[in-house]
Amino acid sequence: MNYFSELLGLPVIDSTGQKIGVVNDLGIATGEVFPHVTSLAFRGPGKTPFMISWRKYVDHVDDNKVVLNGPATDIRFSYLQPDEVLLARDIMNKQIVDTQGLKVVRVNDIKLSSSGENQLRLLGAEVGARGLLRAISPLLERVVARIARALGHPLSEDIIAWSYMDLLERSIKQIKLSVSHKTLGELHPADIADIIEKLDPRLRGQVFAQLDTAQAAEAISEFDDEDIRSEMLEGLSDTDASSMLALMDPDDAAEIIDELDYEKAEKLLRLMGVKEEKAIRTLLGYAEDTAGRIMTSEFVALPATATVADAVEAIRELDDDFESIYYVYTTDSSGALTGVLSLRALIVAENTQRLRDLAFKDVVWVAPDLDQEEVAEEMAKYDLAAIPVCDENQHILGIVTVDDAMDVMTEEHAEDLKIAGVGAGDNTTGESAHAITWFAQRQFWLIIWAAACACIAAVLGHLRPGELLFIYPMAFMPVSLLSAARMVSFVKNYFLEYVHPDDDTKPFLGFAVQNTLMGIALAAVVYLCAQLVSAFAFRDPASVAAQAFHWCALIAAAVTLMSFLTAVFYLKVLFWRDDHDLETSGTALSLTATTVAAVLFSVASTSALLALAGA
Repeated sequence: MNYFSELLGLPVIDSTGQKIGVVNDLGIATGEVFPHVTSLAFRGPGKTPFMISWRKYVDHVDDNKVVLNGPATDIRFSYLQPDEVLLARDIMNKQIVDTQGLKVVRVNDIKLSSSGENQLRLLGAEVGARGLLRAISPLLERVVARIARALGHPLSEDIIAWSYMDLLERSIKQIKLSVSHKTLGELHPADIADIIEKLDPRLRGQVFAQLDTAQAAEAISEFDDEDIRSEMLEGLSDTDASSMLALMDPDDAAEIIDELDYEKAEKLLRLMGVKEEKAIRTLLGYAEDTAGRIMTSEFVALPATATVADAVEAIRELDDDFESIYYVYTTDSSGALTGVLSLRALIVAENTQRLRDLAFKDVVWVAPDLDQEEVAEEMAKYDLAAIPVCDENQHILGIVTVDDAMDVMTEEHAEDLKIAGVGAGDNTTGESAHAITWFAQRQFWLIIWAAACACIAAVLGHLRPGELLFIYPMAFMPVSLLSAARMVSFVKNYFLEYVHPDDDTKPFLGFAVQNTLMGIALAAVVYLCAQLVSAFAFRDPASVAAQAFHWCALIAAAVTLMSFLTAVFYLKVLFWRDDHDLETSGTALSLTATTVAAVLFSVASTSALLALAGA
């Protein structure tokens, strides 16, 4: 008896051989690394639920029954203890956190281990397909397992040990797991955020509520989904939400505050301390996606005349939740930035040395209105862990740290991939892990071609039955569709590689001329190649077939030219949406251009062939 699902429904027999019910649950004590079964729950006559002590009353278990060690008249019923949970009610088909694999999974079955005839221990949760099949039918599981083994892909168990499980459903605040493993609250904030994002919506708030204020502050700043972040905030009282935001880095808190409606944001800001409120309001005063918006006001700056000992003491006095310190900046008597020192320089220097004698004078800094992507590029260019943000008098307003720069680069990279038509989840070969998704994203022109050909065949077949004229548009349409798709790819690549000049002029005229010449060249190649084929394929140039071939080739060339003439329009769309901070899908652009080409070709070719056949 290895699995809980195999125990469910077994008859419960007393020592006289009388059946007194069927197993419907087991209770376990949670305070062990591998908990032992402590209670047996079964349904008696009339489906009345009963619970008895496993240790006191169970004699042994086999594949067909659970046998008790006394008659039914001697059994005394018990109740679930505070440190016990029921397997079917509290764990089976529930979500758990695999704290070793850092993922959310659903329990399909539970693996047990027998020690002696009447002792059972819980080893872990089966979260794989095999457990799901077994829960449906043990016979089905065995059949599928044999087929999989015969095909060379054995259906293996996927067991998560109890010591790596953290329960999510049911009110579990009073349940303490006395095992030496990471529970949810001990994970890294980024891992907690990933786990909560994967949970069912009804569970997110429950799990988030288990975190203390400091853990919640760190976790909420790691959420990628703004809707989930807002959802977690809505589940907190205004006081708790304000306290949590006050504990966050000012730049992260400002980003979240900016997403709230005005009244809610003002209420949370007023509930904060004066210092935290001022820091966040200062950042909110800068435009979105600029250095001022992503900078933090937490940095260390000392007069250039200070000593190394002064700098070390200043760092020691910082709060535990202070932004990570990478550098110490020096200022002159007016507060202007004059130099920078790394922590390494401070450590190896003598305590009595002046900072001005150690500081690097040629400091790289940025203005608060500089675009955040350019800030990240400056940090990458000079290999900086942090960069100061200064006003026109070179007074330090704050610093942008490397973690914020990485977030910016990740965000910009994701946007570029989306414009290029590559999903963030695509693998390195550019193919999705799912064939259907890959086909839909890369080869959608085939679907458009098939649909358009069906429409053309329906129209021509109805109006000119028996002439098979649809063959010629069917042969030439791919030329138009692929040309439109390639045009969009050229536009996307040009946009992604374009370097904006200081005067912010756009190269629309030059781009239009370039694409017009390219379109003329490709259209000419299409038409001339078609004429070459026609010369060998048709003996009578005046026949209907030869004329249909000729007109379809001419229309394909014309649509190809038309696609490249519209290239500048797609480029303008990309620039406009980029200027307004709107996301653009490269796949959507390609789909639009291909669909337009298909419609133009279908209408023109159908009209031409109907006119030709009616002549």
